Amino acid sequence: VQLQASGGGLVQPGGSLRLSCAASGSIFSFASMGWYRQTPGKQRELVALIISAGNTKYGDSVKGRFTISRGNAKNTVYLQMNSLNAEDTAVYYCNAVLSNSYWGQGTQVTVSS
Repeated sequence: VQLQASGGGLVQPGGSLRLSCAASGSIFSFASMGWYRQTPGKQRELVALIISAGNTKYGDSVKGRFTISRGNAKNTVYLQMNSLNAEDTAVYYCNAVLSNSYWGQGTQVTVSS
């Protein structure tokens, strides 16, 4: 399984970005897919998660600002990030869980004026 993340970049405070993660391989559905983020010196933290039934879970710091959704093919996941602030600056990683946990390459999100 390979995960291809895209959509990161530089955005001003208050702006928006949308991250995408596409899973390749012979996997048609996952137990869960989600996004985590990490900054230097800190542990990787949950941003948002969507399980196969469609339920979602968000980290406390992003609730009400970020929305995770799944593509029709079920092997893609999107993260719509609104009202971004400097504390959202991090490397964002896509994750997918089936029998194992798979990680994509990180995509940098920088929120700065």
